[in-house]
Amino acid sequence: MLGIKRLGLLAALVVVGLAPAAAAQAAAQPSTQDTQYLQAVHQVNLFEITAGNLAQQKGQNQQVKDLGKMFVTDHTQLDQTVQSTAQQLNVQLPADPTADQQKVLDRLNKLNGAEFDKAWVTAELAGHVQAIQATQTEISQGSEQSVVQLAQDALPVLQAHYDALVALAQTLGVPVPQTTGSASPGGTTSPAPGGTEAPAPGTESPAPGGTATEQPGPGATEAPAPAQS
Repeated sequence: MLGIKRLGLLAALVVVGLAPAAAAQAAAQPSTQDTQYLQAVHQVNLFEITAGNLAQQKGQNQQVKDLGKMFVTDHTQLDQTVQSTAQQLNVQLPADPTADQQKVLDRLNKLNGAEFDKAWVTAELAGHVQAIQATQTEISQGSEQSVVQLAQDALPVLQAHYDALVALAQTLGVPVPQTTGSASPGGTTSPAPGGTEAPAPGTESPAPGGTATEQPGPGATEAPAPAQS
C-alpha cells in the first residue's frame, strides 16, 4: 500500500513539474515577423490557386496551362501547412487575397489568348520574386521554429516556380523583373507577397499586390533568380 502511495505522489510531482513547462509553451507567441509571414504567404497561396485555375481556363499557351495546374497543386499543399501552423500558433489568417492581388485577378479575368498569357506570366514572375524575398527573410529573421521550417520547405518550391516562369517568359518575349534586396513581409526595403508589383511588358500591369511601375524594355538585362539562403 505504501508503495502505491509513493507512486501516486511521484506521479503528482511529475504532473506538477510538467505544468509550468506546458503553461510556458501555451503562453509563447510568434513574433510579428512570423505572424506577418504566415498571413502574407497565405494570401499568396490564395492568389496563386485562383490565378492557376485561370491559367488552365483561359491560357492559350500549353505551358501556361501546365504551370497553372502545377501552381494550384503546389500552393494548395503549401497552404495546408500554413493553415496548420497558424492554427497551432493561434494566428488569424486573412480570408481573401489582398485588395491589390484581387485587382490583378480581376484584370486577368478580362483578358484572353496571347494577351492573357503574357499578363499572367508577368504577374506570376513578380509575385514569386516577392514571395521568395519574404521567405528568405523569414528564414533569416524568424524566431518561431515551425514557421522558419515552413519557409525553408517553401523556398525550393517557390524557386522552382520562378525558374520555370523565367524560361516561359523568354519563350513568350516577356521581360523578367529586376530583383531587389529582401525585406520582411511588413518591411520597406522590398515588397513581401502581395507588396509592390512588377510591371507588365510595355504596359503598366499589376502583379500580386501594389502599384505598377514602368517596365524596362525587352532589351533590358534580365535579373538572375533570387539567391537561396
